[in-house]
Amino acid sequence: MKELDLLKKDWKKDTKTFEQLSEGTIYKMIQKHSSSLAKWILIISILEFLILNGISLFINDEKIDGFLIKHPYLEIINYLNYLVVISFIVIFYKKYRSISVLDSSKNLIEQIKTTRRVVNYYIFWNVLIGGVFGVFGAIDGFNNAHSKDNSLNTKTEYIIIIFIVPVIMIIIWGFYKLLYGGLLKKLNNNYKELMKIDL
Repeated sequence: MKELDLLKKDWKKDTKTFEQLSEGTIYKMIQKHSSSLAKWILIISILEFLILNGISLFINDEKIDGFLIKHPYLEIINYLNYLVVISFIVIFYKKYRSISVLDSSKNLIEQIKTTRRVVNYYIFWNVLIGGVFGVFGAIDGFNNAHSKDNSLNTKTEYIIIIFIVPVIMIIIWGFYKLLYGGLLKKLNNNYKELMKIDL
């Protein structure tokens, strides 16, 4: 936000009248920028949902079908995941709409804080779900690598859970940080600017 930096320099130099004008102008710029960031969070979450689920719908893999038949409760968790993700998308939309029409710096500060918090909850949820599916996927993968009469014992399953699943979860966390990390950082910068100028 180069325009904001320039305004802040002028704000410190000029008269009280210009200071009041600058406060309002800076607030509007931060609000507009925050609204844009919230919109991108919404767009990315929708695209992510459509692309990831679209791929799974078009891929008819017997192994995946067999995996879900073997673990029927995972299908229930999968449907629950759809519901939770759609709920997050609705919340992202509401946050975007709220930020767009705010006329109070106090409310904007609060909305930025809650938007960042909700995105972090969303990332945490996806890492958790990825970990759950990763546990069963990793165990089944190792079992399939052995003969049916030589399935993994409980000790080996625990080793998989302890060492492999955290790696899967870290990869998922990295993916979501890549998607949303930059937007969250910019929202945090807007929050700090609002706190600094004390509108």
